[in-house]
Amino acid sequence: MGSRARAGRRSGVARTGRPAAVLAALALLLAGCGDGGGSGSTEDGGLAEIRVAALPLTDSAALYLARDRGLFKKEGLSVRIQPVQQSIQALPALAKGQVDVIASANYVTFLQADEQGTLDLRILAEGVRTAPHMMDVLVPRDSGIRSVADLAGKKVAVNILNNIQSLTLNAILDRQGVGRPVYRQIAFPQMGPALERDQVDAVHAVEPFDSAIQGQLKATVLLDGATAPVRSLPISGYVTTGRFATAHAKAAAAFRRAIEAASKLASTDPSAVRAELPKYTKVTADQARTLHLPSYPATADAAHLRRLTVLMKEQGLLKKNIDPATLLVK
Repeated sequence: MGSRARAGRRSGVARTGRPAAVLAALALLLAGCGDGGGSGSTEDGGLAEIRVAALPLTDSAALYLARDRGLFKKEGLSVRIQPVQQSIQALPALAKGQVDVIASANYVTFLQADEQGTLDLRILAEGVRTAPHMMDVLVPRDSGIRSVADLAGKKVAVNILNNIQSLTLNAILDRQGVGRPVYRQIAFPQMGPALERDQVDAVHAVEPFDSAIQGQLKATVLLDGATAPVRSLPISGYVTTGRFATAHAKAAAAFRRAIEAASKLASTDPSAVRAELPKYTKVTADQARTLHLPSYPATADAAHLRRLTVLMKEQGLLKKNIDPATLLVK
């Protein structure tokens, strides 16, 4: 995993809303998606094509399992996967119909986009829910930060500002009655170098980056990012637009069935996920055996999603109450 950490050394801290980053991401997506001529269109082999942007995280395991176990083909689908580093990078492409689905999409960003009217959001399937140590707050081994109370006012790296990581960490800290840190946006692959260079005091990393940073820097776990009150909280999913879900209802339903079948496999047989990870991440087979995996729900649950929307409303990330049941594609 050393190459993953080194990859981000030159670029440093990512900034919110940088036009160049968004345009670069769009160019990457468009290069991978051809001319965009036909969401849900049928190939010569009779398979409906769906274009999916995905992150190289454990969150995306069901997507790759569905591809490699033939679950998409069984449902009459041909799925083209384009890797991205942040799901927010693919949001403009989704809104414009240049990709059909985003896998591992962090719910916070996309629920906000729906509320703001920049995206007509639909949730095809749940991605993952929190599970013990699937994401951790890490500090250097010689850090003066010894307890969660010491995080108050300190610089903590998160992948995206005002998102699922800060949302969940704030909830944990609030429950414990301690102060909040100051968040800095740093992409997951660059968190290790940022911690090593003392650009931040701690990082909030998810797997496989969590284990990588611990292994490379001997960083220590200050806090399990999935502890109460955010245990089993939905954090990411497979999202699309109302336009795609309506215009290609059969393909959307087929995609959902394939993902749910793969998620059921991931839930009942974690070894299948561990075998899949080296195929689409830089995790080795040996490393995959020890990663802390998230929970893979086999079906979307509006009640669980409502826990997230309520938390978002409490922290000011949503202005209005949202009924997640209205966003689920049946």
